Amino acid sequence: MFTETAALGGLSVQLCYFRGMGEFAASPWLDRSEDLLRHMQAVRCRGGITQIERVLKHAARQARESRIGALVLVGDCMEEDVDRVCVAAGELGLLSVPVFAFHEGYDPAALRAFRQIAQITKGACCRFDLSSARHLRDLLSAVAVYAAGGHRALSVFGERRQGRALELSRQIGRK
Repeated sequence: MFTETAALGGLSVQLCYFRGMGEFAASPWLDRSEDLLRHMQAVRCRGGITQIERVLKHAARQARESRIGALVLVGDCMEEDVDRVCVAAGELGLLSVPVFAFHEGYDPAALRAFRQIAQITKGACCRFDLSSARHLRDLLSAVAVYAAGGHRALSVFGERRQGRALELSRQIGRK
């Protein structure tokens, strides 16, 4: 992601995650892949209910402080009230923060919710299979290019990379 966006002015990423009994964490803003990797490697999974609404509200607070080019949501389920989550997504939409929702697995309720979140925010939703790390890497790189350079940069990147990046570019182009 950082390599793809260097020519576009760079990229800052904040890693947010939730787990367990209401635990939510957000890293500082990171602009080096080594720092992001270190934070990601420190995360450990714990059972608990999803907190997607909390993530969306956190992103809205951050966007009110400074520009956020995009939010990436990666998940496999959604156990919250979809209407409340969509209201939080609506706040991001009003702040012009598109959500790129990447759904892993086959939970139809989660996929519907992720699609609604993406639609409300003028983002995109794609399914991926965890057995294909390349797909997720391509999707994350495409979002990074969009966040750093906008739709035009994503279109060029999508045409060059094809595959999932082009799919994302086309979804955004239909908004």
